[in-house]
Amino acid sequence: MIFSTLWIDGWTAALINHLWQSTVVIGVAWALAFALRSNHARTRYWVWMIASVKFLVPFSLLVAAGEWLRSTAATPMQAPALAAAMEQVAQPFSQTKFFPSGQIATSFHTPSWAAPILVSLWICGSMMIAFSWGRKWRQIRAIVRRATPQPISASVPVLCSPSLLEPGVFGIVRPVLLMPEGILNRLTAAQMEAILAHEMCHVRRRDNLTFALHMLAEMLFWFHPLVWWIRGRLVEERELACDEAVLQSGNGAETYAEGILNVCKFYVESPLACVSGVSGSDLKRRIVRIMAEKAGCNLSLMRKLLLGAAGLFAVVVPVASGVVYAARSHGEAQADGAKLPSFEVASIKPNKTGENRVMSMMTPDGLSLTGVPMGMILRQAFGLNDDRILGMPSWARSDRYDIQTKVEAADLPLWKKLTPDQRFAMLLSVLEERFNLKYHHETRELPVYELVVAKGGSKLKESAPDTAGTNGNPMRRSMLLNGIGHLESHGTPIDPLVHELSRALGRTVFDKTGLTGNYDYTLEWTPDDGPPTDAVGPSLFTAIQEQLGLKLEPHKGPVDVVVIDHIDRPSPN
Repeated sequence: MIFSTLWIDGWTAALINHLWQSTVVIGVAWALAFALRSNHARTRYWVWMIASVKFLVPFSLLVAAGEWLRSTAATPMQAPALAAAMEQVAQPFSQTKFFPSGQIATSFHTPSWAAPILVSLWICGSMMIAFSWGRKWRQIRAIVRRATPQPISASVPVLCSPSLLEPGVFGIVRPVLLMPEGILNRLTAAQMEAILAHEMCHVRRRDNLTFALHMLAEMLFWFHPLVWWIRGRLVEERELACDEAVLQSGNGAETYAEGILNVCKFYVESPLACVSGVSGSDLKRRIVRIMAEKAGCNLSLMRKLLLGAAGLFAVVVPVASGVVYAARSHGEAQADGAKLPSFEVASIKPNKTGENRVMSMMTPDGLSLTGVPMGMILRQAFGLNDDRILGMPSWARSDRYDIQTKVEAADLPLWKKLTPDQRFAMLLSVLEERFNLKYHHETRELPVYELVVAKGGSKLKESAPDTAGTNGNPMRRSMLLNGIGHLESHGTPIDPLVHELSRALGRTVFDKTGLTGNYDYTLEWTPDDGPPTDAVGPSLFTAIQEQLGLKLEPHKGPVDVVVIDHIDRPSPN
């Protein structure tokens, strides 16, 4: 259940990223079309067409191409700063973040009941649109089948039909020009020649194919209003482009305008926008432009450079961000594993003092652990809580050890760059060598908690943007003198809270709050397993709800666990 929820959350965030990026591209297309308003309509048509195709081609595909290029490069590639910035801008909604502690937290969440409803609505909407278009296509297809060939010279077959549909080009692979019966009696020869020139322009431009691609975007993203707005822009620029081509071919403006008006007077427009006809767009505006013989001018050098730069930016930057991401991931993988130094010295002694005092600290060149139970060492090495480490022998929970480790002098610069979790992860090699540790990973159904917003709403105070995360110790967990547990945050997100709750409860906690900011808060409670105290305070569950406005709900779900296959007491030094 939890894995499926995380999968849905990931796809939800990816969809929002895609829609956000596509909306930005539409805004850029509008700005370009406005700047090119005095140029040829065919240029503006392709600007809008690219904005439409963006819905079918997510930037993530270009980013993946960049990752593939980085993986196949023979030599390391320097990551441009612009691409690194673009990577952050292009993904404002992260999908899933994995923390060294092993807990999983998502920054965007879909309620379990909402996902199937939204998916069902999307499928129903897409199917209704596809059914409507399919019905209209079959109607036109039936008209074409009943039509008879006509001896009219054109680059595609010309068919004559008794229907009242206006002249239009039907089909993509093998297009035909469908003409209504009697049109030769209603148009003069010159008008007919101009109308044929208009239709042949649609054929040369492959307008049926390009508009079919936009109809696919409409079917998949029918809920996005700007997709339907683009349709109007495409139809408008498509017809204006053909009008310009007809006038440039030598046809008279008055004759051509009269021909269009006669077609609109006697015949109806095709019900499918991917059947290119002669009407469409704002007819009054078109007639005015035709009579004024207003044709767009050629692109200047500056505008060619503007279009080229926009296209280059849209393609190169996502690919470059993929290269940056792959390079960074490769570097992180090396820091997490292959390049982690090993301890030169590891002194392990049983702690026989009988005291319950535990000390764990990082020295300038290693680790110093005093009176630490083996269970705690395993938790630190794997970065997991007890509930995710299975097969631990009973002695591992009771036997305590003093461990002193040091790295080689040559590894000190790298040691200083490692995070605390990476430093403790280096203990795994010591455990494998001295404790003969053998283990493997599994996925098991375990009890978990989901952290959600309580009924009354969150009580967390969001940090000021200029102070969030700047505190030297943004998250502090301690036990007060009166035995009360104390957790204090200064400008941290929900993720560290989830980690600390998992530690305190000994059970995996998943973030389902949907809170994505940085927060200041203080949480105090009476631990169930703490030392005896006269102080009376709320339990952790009550404190979370009363002080933070959050709530822990018990669930069961698949969790990645470590299974201990074998471990011995340590060999002597």
